[in-house]
Amino acid sequence: MWVALSGFLFCYAVAMPTNDPRKNEKLSGAVTFWSNSPGVPTGYGVQSKLVVERLKRHGLEVAALSNYGLDGRFEDLNTPYGKVPHFPRGFDGYSNDVAPGDHLHWASQHPDLKDLMITLFDVWVFNSPKFADIRQIASWVPIDHITLPPLVEAWLQRPNVHPLTMAPNGSKLLTQKGIDHSYIPHGIDTKVFKPRTELPNGQNIEEYFASKDKFVVGMVAANKASGMVHRKSYSENILAFSIFKQKHPDAVLYLHTEPLGFASGWNLLELISACGLSKDDVMFPDPRDYRYGVSDEMMASLYSGMDVLLAPSMGEGFGVPTMEAQSCGTRVIGSGWAASEDLVASDGWLVDGQPQWDSAQKAWWQIPKVPSIVNALEIAYNNGKGRSEVAREFAKDFDVEKVWFEAWMPTLKKLLSR
Repeated sequence: MWVALSGFLFCYAVAMPTNDPRKNEKLSGAVTFWSNSPGVPTGYGVQSKLVVERLKRHGLEVAALSNYGLDGRFEDLNTPYGKVPHFPRGFDGYSNDVAPGDHLHWASQHPDLKDLMITLFDVWVFNSPKFADIRQIASWVPIDHITLPPLVEAWLQRPNVHPLTMAPNGSKLLTQKGIDHSYIPHGIDTKVFKPRTELPNGQNIEEYFASKDKFVVGMVAANKASGMVHRKSYSENILAFSIFKQKHPDAVLYLHTEPLGFASGWNLLELISACGLSKDDVMFPDPRDYRYGVSDEMMASLYSGMDVLLAPSMGEGFGVPTMEAQSCGTRVIGSGWAASEDLVASDGWLVDGQPQWDSAQKAWWQIPKVPSIVNALEIAYNNGKGRSEVAREFAKDFDVEKVWFEAWMPTLKKLLSR
């Protein structure tokens, strides 16, 4: 239970009054949302879409600012509540060259309204002095270490920045530093992410995975790395699976990711081979489907086809796949630290780790211990197949509308009244 602390295109339809009067409440302000473009197939893109739609629903003058997903042109996003201007990313990799100016331009178009810039990304990337000219910034910040990185702390201490933490771990670390903040977890649509037996095309999920007599272990994690470090701990997870499979030949590993490391990641085919696994032991999605993104309904089907989600990493800021999988009734193996420590249901499993120094950010991660992952896989296997009502009920506390009304709305009212 959490509590509040101190496809590429949207479907367009005419906004109609709802039976829930809270959805008709209007707010006043000029807001920009800076992150991956709403709707692109990334964790940030999914959250951007959910938040931007609701900002528009409640009458705010809202614009989307892109750091990934839109290049070289302006466009309008179509939402169920009207069009939203969409500003492209700049030449700088994180749009430092355009984002502050785009927000100030948007604010100048609405001089009678309080303005607010909301950011959803790592805050240590911000280096433009123009951010100091923005009246108020709410930074929805992923804190995926077990200590607070100095550059993150410095940004969140700025007088015009109000931190929004997305997990209890981040809230704890900011509280220790005496940094005022609000807690708003990521949200998921539990009406879409629910247990399923078929793919959107009607195919039986067991047929898709050829898994009637198999135990499906799934991973949903971006294959992006920095040098020799991979935060998603692919080496530890795949090695643990290979050890587990020696005892359980009916196990299969589904990796919902890009296998060759084109996005600065690793060649996972080489890693799979080095761990003694064959091509028949591991499945990947269709490369084109992964590149352009599958529907939420398809992802819910894939989660429903997994017997357990394997999600230990060096550290998560939130870990959306963890919650999406649990909303589909799939138990999770996660890290016993950072965000995951509080975001795995009671019938899931948390693995042990050991400290790993992140020299780039001058903070500590943890590396999952392979024997602990193997042990968790063994327990999950002995637990058998089937959906978990405990996991499903746990995930309902993170339903997007529940998060919106219990956390976002009070926070927006507070920030836009300043």
